[in-house]
Amino acid sequence: MKHIAVIPGDGIGKEVMEVGMDILDAVSEISSFDHDAEFFDIGSERYLKTGELVTEEEFDSLGRKDAIYFGAIGDPRVKPGILEQGILLNMRARFDQYINMRPVTSWHPFVPLKKHFDFDICFLRENTEDFYMGAGGVMRSGKKVEVNVKRMLYDLRMNVDPVSLPDDDFAFEIGLLSKRGVERFADHVFKTAEKRGEDKVTLVDKANVCTHIYGMQREIFSKKAEEHGISLDFMYVDAMAMAMIVRPHTFGTVAVPNLFGDILTDLGAQLQGGLGMGASGNINPEGVSMFEPIHGSAPDIAGQGKANPIAVVLAAKMMLDHLGYEEMGTLLRNAVRKCLDEGKSTPDLGGKLTTKEMGNEIKRAVLGL
Repeated sequence: MKHIAVIPGDGIGKEVMEVGMDILDAVSEISSFDHDAEFFDIGSERYLKTGELVTEEEFDSLGRKDAIYFGAIGDPRVKPGILEQGILLNMRARFDQYINMRPVTSWHPFVPLKKHFDFDICFLRENTEDFYMGAGGVMRSGKKVEVNVKRMLYDLRMNVDPVSLPDDDFAFEIGLLSKRGVERFADHVFKTAEKRGEDKVTLVDKANVCTHIYGMQREIFSKKAEEHGISLDFMYVDAMAMAMIVRPHTFGTVAVPNLFGDILTDLGAQLQGGLGMGASGNINPEGVSMFEPIHGSAPDIAGQGKANPIAVVLAAKMMLDHLGYEEMGTLLRNAVRKCLDEGKSTPDLGGKLTTKEMGNEIKRAVLGL
């Protein structure tokens, strides 16, 4: 029995999660995968009523689960950053989910490129450091600012003592990479490449400008490449964005720091057919991991049945793989492919099916009906 925490979240997250759970129930009907689900009321509605984001009791309960299945977060009534940092980034840091895995696959005929490319890119994004640490603030000359960063690996405190002439206000955001953080990230990247049967890893950065933070990362990755006997290519993030458009088929396992990874994988989602096709896993190989579609809460279409549930289904596929049910994960992917081949899709892909109808079609394919 696998114990799954379910967080539908906001907006279309609730709609697609209903489909996702229905699909998981279908998988349980035809396989040895057995699960129970505990739903958590974490999201904007509760925050607006109570001011609570994630309670300590919830953190304790979530940490005892085998996996977390997440919908979407975001609400225009809440200031940007509060929900994202207070819930998503907080959970990733609290559970030390230091790998964000985002597959980018050519879901034809929805790839919006003039040339026909078949590609299967596995983006591995470092998920707890870089410029997404919340290490920032506003400072003024003569007023000290303390910056605290707490992770599983360390508890870091820095004091900023600014002096400015002329006096002015400054906003700052600090990007940090720890040696141990990069080492474990690199090890996971090269092990993933080995599992995928690849002999090359591409590391994306901006080391020509951010020389300290990404220079150290390059040194560590180079040593790890030698240890694993895998070649290593370097790409600047701007060049990588261009290359993804003109030669996506030349990339396999791609490692990328947190900020650039967020941007490039959204580009990757569009390459494979749009955000409705993008799934991700926030991975802690030794702890609880969280699986989610990469799209947001889309309040403009929430409640209208227009949301594409494929991303949440593919997130379930990743969760099944992670839990040791790779055969069932493959079955889910094949079910999605079958539906698309038969012309069944939601409006974002040019179809006419509602969220629930699309879910029912995928379920039928899973059950072989």
